[in-house]
Formats: sequence, structure tokens, C-alpha cells
Amino acid sequence: MQQKGVLVDYEAKTLRRLQLAELEILHAVDEACSQLGIPYFLDGGTALGAVRHGGFIPWDDDADVGMLRPHYERFLAEAPAVLGPRFVVASPRTHPQMAGMFAKVMLVGTAFQTRETLEAGFDQGVFVDVFPYDCLASDSGAAARQQRACRRQQSLSYLYHSKHITVPHGGVLGACERLACRAAHRLVRSTTSPQAIAAKFDRAAAAGATRGGTVEADGGGLAAGSASELGGQTEGQAEPMAIEGSRWATLSYAGTAFPLEVLEPPRPIAFEGVMLQGPAQPEAFLETLFGPTWTQLPPEDQRRNHAPVRLEF
Repeated sequence: MQQKGVLVDYEAKTLRRLQLAELEILHAVDEACSQLGIPYFLDGGTALGAVRHGGFIPWDDDADVGMLRPHYERFLAEAPAVLGPRFVVASPRTHPQMAGMFAKVMLVGTAFQTRETLEAGFDQGVFVDVFPYDCLASDSGAAARQQRACRRQQSLSYLYHSKHITVPHGGVLGACERLACRAAHRLVRSTTSPQAIAAKFDRAAAAGATRGGTVEADGGGLAAGSASELGGQTEGQAEPMAIEGSRWATLSYAGTAFPLEVLEPPRPIAFEGVMLQGPAQPEAFLETLFGPTWTQLPPEDQRRNHAPVRLEF
């Protein structure tokens, strides 16, 4: 639901006001995580903006943070009380209208609605995305199955929640893709539920945290094992074990894999004049995520943001 589409040409004052609202959320998340002892790091374009621009990418209209799964689960459980009534922590477990298999911290009294969120009935405010990073299976084949299963459930969730999906092509091919999405939307809504999709996603994501963990192609089966043995999340577990050679990925999107030492322990990083937390090795993180040309600005026709149709502060 928060896939980046076209580039919206915001009025400069509006975009800056939006970014400052997101900065307020980032600062609140940082303070809550500091109070709770929860490690996090700036993720995606927000990490890129911190290193390349010292803050937001000039045209960007969202902000992202990442957490290893055990820290993410603690954040969902404990952060709402610390953040207080000015913020809402939303996830597919608490807000089944959400299509993304990750959380959002939203600013109460604001609106950031896209066509997709309106269609899904999700009351989305100005937000910061919080992405869980899951431990990938040590076997490459099992890891690939784990990633495919998660992508399948994430795609089903987008199709369930909206028939208007951002498609990769334009022209006639794009029109055909959009028609296919509308047909798939009707089919998915008639055969499953958001709760079932989220449960299958979670089981697939957890597969790498079991000893010898495997997952079926649809995310429905998981081999027995101890999640704590391989740094995965178990009930009440606060810290993952630092497993030599483990790889972690946010499986709701492309699932780029990172060695644990690239992500944690987080290191301070300047962002818009305040100190937040970045990946342990920010340059290695960005090169893995964006490629060797990450220091260069992309061509204007390759710049994207979220295309809100309703924006209120």
C-alpha cells in the first residue's frame, strides 16, 4: 500500500512541512527506543538521505526505520505506552486495513491518504514506517523459499486491500496489468482474509529463525525448531543472539539480505540537525541496498514518492 509510484511535485512549503512532521515522529521513536533499550536504525531512503544529504532526500515524502524482529516485537508491545496519545502505532495485527506487513507510527490529527489507503479504509496519518528484519535461513535454498513465500503473502495483501495497484509498466502492457490486478483483487477477497494473510506471512518470515527451518511455498508450513537458538523472536525474548554468518532482511519488500554486523549495533548518525541511529556500517548498508552508484542522484524520471490524494496537518 505504500509502494512508491509517480513523483508528486509538492509545493515546497508543503513538502517541508510534511518532512518536519515526519522528523517529529522520528524523534519520538528515537526517544521511545532509547527509554526502552530497543535498538533501531534509519532504513531505506531515510538512511540514504542521512548519509548523502544530511537529512531527507529533497523530494522524499516518507521516513523509514528498521529493527531486528525481536526488537520490533518489543516495540509493538511496549512503545505505544511510551509514545503516548499523540501517536498511533499501527500494524496488520491491530489495523487489518493495512496492506503492508510492517508497522507505522502515525501522528494523530493528520492525514496522508493515497488512493490505495482510501480504498482499503485505512485511516492513515502522516507516518514513519517501521520495518522488521527477519533472520534468513542459513541454507540458500530455504532462504529463497522463505523470501518467495513472504513476497507472495505481501502481494496477496496488496491485492486484497486495493484493486488499484502500482504496476511496473506503462502503455498497453500497464493497462493489461491493471486489469489483471482488478480481477485478482476480486478473487483474493473471495478466498481469504487479512488475518489469514498476515499469519502466513509471519510464519514464513519466522522460518529462518528455526534450526533447519523450512517453509512451504505458500508460507503455510514451518519446521519445528528453537527460534532462540538462531536469533529469532520467541515470546518474551528481548535480544537476538549474534549468530556468526547470519543474514537479515525486511521481507515485506525486496528482501535484500544484510550480515548482522552491517545492521547492528546501530551507530549515531546526523539527520536534519538531530542525532538519530543508523546502521552499524552505513556505507556498506547503502551500497548493498542501492548499488555502487548510491552516492549519485538518480535521473529525474526515476525519482518516486507516494502520491497522496489527501494531505492534512
